[in-house]
Amino acid sequence: MTTMTGTTQATRVIPGHAKPLWRRMLLTRESAIIGLLVLVVVVASVTVRGFGQPITLTYLLLDIAPILLIALPMTLIMVTGEIDLSVGSMVGLSSVVTGVAVQAGIPFEAAALIALLVGVVGGAFNGFLVTVVGLPSLAVTIGTLALFRGLAVGLLGTTAVTDFPETWTALAKARIAGTTIPYIMVPFLILLVVFVILLHFTPFGRGIYAIGLSKDAARFSGVDVERMKFILFVLAGLVAAFAGIFYTLRFGSARGDNATGLELQVIAAVVLGGVSVFGGRGALHGVVAAAVLIGVISSALRLANITSDVINIVTGVLLVLSVVAASVLNRLQQSRRRPGRPPRVAASTAT
Repeated sequence: MTTMTGTTQATRVIPGHAKPLWRRMLLTRESAIIGLLVLVVVVASVTVRGFGQPITLTYLLLDIAPILLIALPMTLIMVTGEIDLSVGSMVGLSSVVTGVAVQAGIPFEAAALIALLVGVVGGAFNGFLVTVVGLPSLAVTIGTLALFRGLAVGLLGTTAVTDFPETWTALAKARIAGTTIPYIMVPFLILLVVFVILLHFTPFGRGIYAIGLSKDAARFSGVDVERMKFILFVLAGLVAAFAGIFYTLRFGSARGDNATGLELQVIAAVVLGGVSVFGGRGALHGVVAAAVLIGVISSALRLANITSDVINIVTGVLLVLSVVAASVLNRLQQSRRRPGRPPRVAASTAT
């Protein structure tokens, strides 16, 4: 029997940090998605003819570039517990605005700036209805999804604008010298660094997580909830407009139906990447890995002569499974926390 003298000190251990660092880093949904991505790439390279060729990587990155771009602000929006379903329609609207402006004789550079301004206005409109009027973002962005698409189709009808400067259309599909990586990855990587710093290393990012966990608690902590949400919707509109300009140049065509359904692919990547649909949880590296995973699966299935309908089914199944898995894991974690369990105490020292 050990006799204790002096003062016994007990150290509380934060539950989230009770596990070793390597477990906290590796045993996460984001790490699982990255591992699954590596596995799918290896299997596809071995079993699908032509998948391992360099040109496949180029077209894969070109295909997923709009998803990767828009997923960045969408991640921040969904971490706050909101959503923006209008981004696909904004891609189409900015594409049409660019085409109409060029068709009217405006230089492409000025037309692109006008399209970006339209994206800012559209995002601000969403943000105003959500933060000032107080409407739910789901209802608002369903409405603006139809509104922006209707404007795009109304401006061009069933026609298309294809007369764009060859310099810009070639650049949209060009690869960085000596590599198979298209130039569009450069602005994406710049934006990725900006959004990673913003979300994970600034008070603004901490406020985003706080809003997702509890809006009231965030307000009591001094977070300007409405202002932050408004900024995020504006960013989503701006980035979607930029993606629309790229989309236009890549295919050399401005049409009212460009990027139809793109918002579902973006949301699938964000949710599959570990962002909670209820807010308060998520990380950008998981979202990027999920977007690439969806692109890799789609590319491999197309090379295997699988129809687009099957590809959509596979994407939908992945999305449903990710939501179900998150729910199951959350229930398991809650069941392990027995009510009334005392806090963990570090070993006492005797003198």
